[in-house]
Amino acid sequence: MCNQNQTKEPLPLDIVFAAIDGDEGAMKSVVKHYEGYITALSMKRLYDEDGRQYLFVDEELRRELELKLLTKVAAFKVKAA
Repeated sequence: MCNQNQTKEPLPLDIVFAAIDGDEGAMKSVVKHYEGYITALSMKRLYDEDGRQYLFVDEELRRELELKLLTKVAAFKVKAA
């Protein structure tokens, strides 16, 4: 899993605004920025018959989370100051 203490640079505002406007490249940048967090949220545990634990990424859940992120970014409305 990812290290919780790592800090990541925030997304530049121009990329955020471009993603809100529907720019495909900017939306890919947003998904890439949150890729590690989405992957961590998508982890599932499996146990074999001997009780050993295995972690794997639930790809369906990962795709659902990415789609939810993109849907919310596209629906975001910026209010004028």
